[in-house]
Amino acid sequence: MKKFINKVDDILLESLSGFAAAHHDLVRLQLNPNYLVRANKAANKVALISGGGSGHEPLHGGFVGYGMLDAACPGHVFTSPTPDQMLAAAEAAEGGRGVLFIVKNYAGDVMNFEMAAEMLPFEHATVITSDDVAVVNSTWTTGRRGVAGTVIVEKVVGSLAESGADLAACKALGDKVNSRTGSMGVALTSCTVPAAGRPTFDIGDDELEMGVGIHGEPGRRREKMREADLIVADLVAAILEDLKPASNAEILLMINGFAGTPLMELYLLYNTAAALLKKQGLNITRSLVGNYTTSLEMAGASVTVCLLDDEIRQHWDAPVHTAAMRWGR
Repeated sequence: MKKFINKVDDILLESLSGFAAAHHDLVRLQLNPNYLVRANKAANKVALISGGGSGHEPLHGGFVGYGMLDAACPGHVFTSPTPDQMLAAAEAAEGGRGVLFIVKNYAGDVMNFEMAAEMLPFEHATVITSDDVAVVNSTWTTGRRGVAGTVIVEKVVGSLAESGADLAACKALGDKVNSRTGSMGVALTSCTVPAAGRPTFDIGDDELEMGVGIHGEPGRRREKMREADLIVADLVAAILEDLKPASNAEILLMINGFAGTPLMELYLLYNTAAALLKKQGLNITRSLVGNYTTSLEMAGASVTVCLLDDEIRQHWDAPVHTAAMRWGR
């Protein structure tokens, strides 16, 4: 294992400290328990709290700021944050209108956020993201996994919360965006969790894992490496089979890297996916390409399609200012 590490046990603290120092205008880092919160607390709005295991950066700390999250709870690498982190973050961020948890559908995340919610002294609700069309159940989840589509949920609901909407409206929009979003990923290599010191799974130089999870969970199948056009065709077909969009539906197309794939290749994937979707009569009016929900150093990518309507498009376009996403402000 070759990584930029001093001591394995210190990697998360040192990384969080560096992130907070680099973006001190946007976030504050609190320790024991660990969480990131907006540098300037927003008042009189629903507070959005998310979190999960580290190793998926910029998810979720990179999305703390105006127009998205109010706080994020980072667990250890690929490990759920604890209820005391979530409770402390919620208490720090709550601005008089209640708290909305946005939780990826992994057993540990869901259980710990539920435990934290039970202890909250103010109004709260939860949106569970489950956009991964690759699986119905896995060793990590009950039901579909929450993956890169979580970023879209956080952005859209973050805008609505910023506008002063109440908790019920924020939850309803989050659930709607999740139901209209589908993702599927593919891995060319594994990743190495620092504490393990070896790749999470073994894969041949001429193989790929179709439908892989963001922690390296098994996908739909292991197969031989193929041309990019053929790989993307399978990803897009699986998403369309799940979403069943109407002809000429307006969509957001997102190509998300797992951190080990160059942007040159991510844009190549976008080119192929966009051509396939247009052939299906779909109207791509919004796009996002880059590393937003990563898996340490895994080489691979995911395709996400979100079916837009006027409400979702409006809040996607609204101003946002976070470490990892900024426009219109």
